[in-house]
Amino acid sequence: MFGRVRAWSARRGKLVDALRVAPLVVLCLLPMVPYVYHEPSALGGFLPGYAGLTAALLAPLLVWWRRPVAAFAGVALVSFGQWVAGVDVLPANLAVLVALWSVASRRAFRWALAALLVAELGVFLALVRWDTPTPGMFTTGSILVVTVWLAGLYASTRRRYLEGLEERARRAEQERDQRARMAAAAERTRIARELHDVVAHHVSVMVVQADGAGYAIDSDPEQARLAMRTISRTGREALAEMRRLVGVLREEEGAGDTDYTPQPGLAQLEDLVRGAGVPARLRVTGAPGELPEGVQLAVYRIVQEALTNALKHGGPRARALVELQCRGPELVVRVTDDGRGAAAPLASGGHGLVGMRERVGMYGGRVTAGPRPGGGFEVLARLPVPRVKAA
Repeated sequence: MFGRVRAWSARRGKLVDALRVAPLVVLCLLPMVPYVYHEPSALGGFLPGYAGLTAALLAPLLVWWRRPVAAFAGVALVSFGQWVAGVDVLPANLAVLVALWSVASRRAFRWALAALLVAELGVFLALVRWDTPTPGMFTTGSILVVTVWLAGLYASTRRRYLEGLEERARRAEQERDQRARMAAAAERTRIARELHDVVAHHVSVMVVQADGAGYAIDSDPEQARLAMRTISRTGREALAEMRRLVGVLREEEGAGDTDYTPQPGLAQLEDLVRGAGVPARLRVTGAPGELPEGVQLAVYRIVQEALTNALKHGGPRARALVELQCRGPELVVRVTDDGRGAAAPLASGGHGLVGMRERVGMYGGRVTAGPRPGGGFEVLARLPVPRVKAA
């Protein structure tokens, strides 16, 4: 709210400056009221001089918010001319206090201190000119000036404090977005490396089958035909994985970073659930059939992240259930627990859900995670997965 008001004020600076001076203008008009109602004939002699000096004192305030030092200097000079001419104090002389407050609230302390000294000098000169100065009168005037000056310093401190809060909030938002982008980039890099391993495995299978077909093409043509079918199927799988690899790869990785160890899949889910560190059960509904290795790897990582989250945040008595449901072309992965970590972030430093979405999004699926109505936490992923046709 404060930021929006300040932005609006910055866009309409002249209008806002005029509105800030309006109360003082109304105060300056009050001395003319008795003339209007009781002595209208004397108004003509009173008005020119009064209005001219009042306008001269108020005119610098038109820029007091944007150029407070210049406004204070203008009001001080007009007031000094008024003192030299021996003109009585007017309501418009309060413009000195307004300008003093603006310098104290909008400029550096050295300017505020200089304005305070000038205002105190003005109090002393006014008492010398129009009254017999006494310590009590000077003290009263000084207290008024110092009070306005301190109010300006407080306003400056408050404004800078609020600006600091806004700046920290803006930086925190930028850092949060940057961390999310970095987490997504890191997850894409890891996914790309794992997909590379899958593709490398497919290529290795194709090479081995091609060598076998080459040796058996004369002695065992049927075996050679089976090998060629395997090569064709494996090649299609490799092309599909490569397309996804190109879609997620954002950074080049050196050859030394490549790990050719086999990646886990559905066959390793039982071992994963058994060694999760939290009591868990695996329930498989339907026949998964033969799924692409990239999909199997995605399912494995989703279950791994969800079980890690249950272990870290579910509490010592939490239990988990891993369900794998095969419904036609859709594969549903649901991991639920009855722990107390409903409000806790997912594993991997709070970026577990980011990684899950990246993985599932590669295959056109979706994932949700949140507290369960009866307590505990649930991670639900749906992947539309076509079956790999047998040779």
